[in-house]
Amino acid sequence: MVVRWICLAILLTPLSLSATAQEPLELHMPDAPPLTFVSFQGGYGMVGDVALAAIAHAGYLSHINITPWARAQQQVSRGHNLLIIPLSRTPEREALYTWIAPVMPLERAFFSLDTPVRTFAEARRRYQRIAVGLGTAQIEILKAEGFSDEQIVTLKLGDNPARMLELGRVDAWFTGIPEGLYLWPESNNNLQMSPPLARTDLYLACSKACDAALVNKLRRAVEALRANGTARRMQKAYLPQP
Repeated sequence: MVVRWICLAILLTPLSLSATAQEPLELHMPDAPPLTFVSFQGGYGMVGDVALAAIAHAGYLSHINITPWARAQQQVSRGHNLLIIPLSRTPEREALYTWIAPVMPLERAFFSLDTPVRTFAEARRRYQRIAVGLGTAQIEILKAEGFSDEQIVTLKLGDNPARMLELGRVDAWFTGIPEGLYLWPESNNNLQMSPPLARTDLYLACSKACDAALVNKLRRAVEALRANGTARRMQKAYLPQP
C-alpha cells in the first residue's frame, strides 16, 4: 500500500510544476475495484493510476468526478473535453467518444458456484439469471452472443454479485477477471471461474468534442507509460498474490 502511494506520488509530481495555471480536466470514473477506486486506497486502481499519471505527465491538473456509470457515459459523450475511464471500446460506443489510448486489456469470464461453463453456448443453456454491471460492456457482449434480456440482471457498480450468488438470486456473474478475483476472497463459498470468453481494451477516452492538442498530449503520455513498463508495474500491484 505504501509502495503504491510513493509510486503514484512520484509520477504525479509534474502536475504541480507544469499545470498550475490550467483548469483541471474532469475525469469521470466509477468505483470499480481493482480497475478504479474513487477513494484513495494506496492508489486509484489499475486503470486509475495510469490515467492520472498520464494526465499529470501531459501537464494537466485533474479532478475526479463520481457519477453513476451509465449517466457518466452520457455526460462525457455529450460534453466537451471530459475524460472517462475505464471504458471498453465496443462497436456500439465507437462513434460516441474520442478514443485517446488503450490503458490495458480486460478479459471477461463467468463466475459461479457450480462447475464452470466452457463456452457462451453452454452458459446460454445453463444460466437463467446472469449478473452484470449496469452500463458495462458485459451487457453488449452477452446480447451479441444471443442471451435474452430475461437472462441479464443488471447491477449497480459497487453491488456485491458474489453475495447474490450465495443467496441464489443469480446463477452466474459475468465480469472482468480482475474484478472477479478481487471480490473472490470476500465470498464464503468457493467461487468457480470459467475460461476467459471475451476481451476488449479499456481506454482513456474523451468527449466526442475533444481538443486535438489535448488528445495528442494524453495519447503520448499513456503510450510512454506503457512503453517503459510503468503502466504494467502499477497494474501488477493490484493483482491478487498467488
